Amino acid sequence: MMLSDVMEDYLKAIYQLQRDHDERVKTSEIAEALDVTSPTVTSMLEKLGDRGLVDREKYRGVTLTDEGETVALEVVRHHRLLEAYLTEHLDYDWSEVHAEADRLEHHISEDFEQRVADALGEPTVDPHGSPIPSADLEPPERPDGKSVTEFSEGDVVVVEEVADRDPEVLSYLADHGVEPGVELEIREVAPFGMVTARSSASEEDVSLPEGVAHHVRVSPPAEVES
Repeated sequence: MMLSDVMEDYLKAIYQLQRDHDERVKTSEIAEALDVTSPTVTSMLEKLGDRGLVDREKYRGVTLTDEGETVALEVVRHHRLLEAYLTEHLDYDWSEVHAEADRLEHHISEDFEQRVADALGEPTVDPHGSPIPSADLEPPERPDGKSVTEFSEGDVVVVEEVADRDPEVLSYLADHGVEPGVELEIREVAPFGMVTARSSASEEDVSLPEGVAHHVRVSPPAEVES
């Protein structure tokens, strides 16, 4: 099935929104994720529905069909493998790779994809901690992490995943030692949403404004290895 780059972008966005919220995806959510208008989304969803890639229910949003999910998983696999390759082998900063992978993900062959995976040793996560779908395109298990904003002063957590969509946020987090695998001790949670945590990487306190903190998912204390 030949699909346009834009169609694949929609399927990838719906897949990610479904995993984030575990429910049908609203037109407005897709519009915000892709920075387009709601009428534009509605028009595209009609096309995807006609191709059997999404299941639409009026006023209740959409979900991917099995075929639509397979397409989305392939695009996500391409994207996250490319992010890992760009970071590990071409010295890209992790704040730069999302946009670059967005441009390349639609245009690599399956042979190229496998060579990239082999060169990386078949990684299971990308540089931001997001799971990479396997070559058989089975949906990866959803990480158990929660937003760091859901924890309390005194909790010790481990960074599991950081959203990759905002380069400025990624640069800020990297500069302050907040990356996957790093241990954080929650020092203060302000009433207006600011989280202050000590990073085991920088050994310094870092302030995470609410808008930044929501990008950081961490393992609950019970799952932190001693």
